[in-house]
Amino acid sequence: MKTRNVITLLGVLVLGATMMSAQATRTWVSGVGDDANPCSRTAPCKTFAGAISKTAPGGEIDALDPGGFGALTITKSITIDGGGGQVASVLVAGTNGIVVAAGATDIVILRNLRFDGLRGAGNANAGLSGIRFISGGTLIVDKCEIFGFNTNGIDVALGASASVAVTATNIQNIGGIGVSITTTTGIVSAAMDRVRVESANKGIEAAANSRVAVESSFVENAGSIGMLSDGGNSVLTVNNSQVNFATSGIQTGSGSGSGSASVSNTSVSFCTNGFNNTGGTFNTYGNNRLRDSATPTLGTISSPGQQ
Repeated sequence: MKTRNVITLLGVLVLGATMMSAQATRTWVSGVGDDANPCSRTAPCKTFAGAISKTAPGGEIDALDPGGFGALTITKSITIDGGGGQVASVLVAGTNGIVVAAGATDIVILRNLRFDGLRGAGNANAGLSGIRFISGGTLIVDKCEIFGFNTNGIDVALGASASVAVTATNIQNIGGIGVSITTTTGIVSAAMDRVRVESANKGIEAAANSRVAVESSFVENAGSIGMLSDGGNSVLTVNNSQVNFATSGIQTGSGSGSGSASVSNTSVSFCTNGFNNTGGTFNTYGNNRLRDSATPTLGTISSPGQQ
């Protein structure tokens, strides 16, 4: 009888431990939370890093209220949602905001988040990139604010094929590139819709082995180049967008290789060169608008007409 009671007790203890260690499909963070908590709605965690270990693959971390929830490295499928109408912030200095280093089929969604790299005001230790995507299947960035980073706003630097979607996102005050897309192997496809880049060295870059489609987007005060296709096997397609105040509005063939670009129904204003082909392939469909922007004297711009 005693043996049976001991076995029963051990079973209860093992079951209890399993239930306690099980990951939830939805967890919560709060500005007044504690990472020692189970990250439930009534006992939320303090940081994204504290919550992610308690969240099942494919699950979701939600912010209950405004707060700074810290830097994070993501290694699995997950959704992080800061909630609408509040400040769910990742504030970093000297490092990246969120690094996505997930599996080949993993899907990561970042929504309603604010990334602050503290660039400016004499800060010598500003953040590197707001979001850095180095491995994974799909990255979706939706309704985010990214500002104050020394390197890039969104830095996609992969070693395999993947897909990226950026929607309704503002990127400001970037030392390098607003959005940079490249992979060393395979093809990375990126779709950008209603993306706004202001005050960066370059706005949007399709680098090596990328296919980047830009729709209804805006780049302003990109010091050297507004939009760029400059890597081997890179293709940039721009429609219904606007570029203002840059040395080159939209450019191909700069730097690491000859890229190609196709541009339609897009406005380029106050640029030294509106369309600048320095060695790649540039197609314009005859319905673009240039204002106070010269066309280039170097390279060839082709106009294949409406297709």
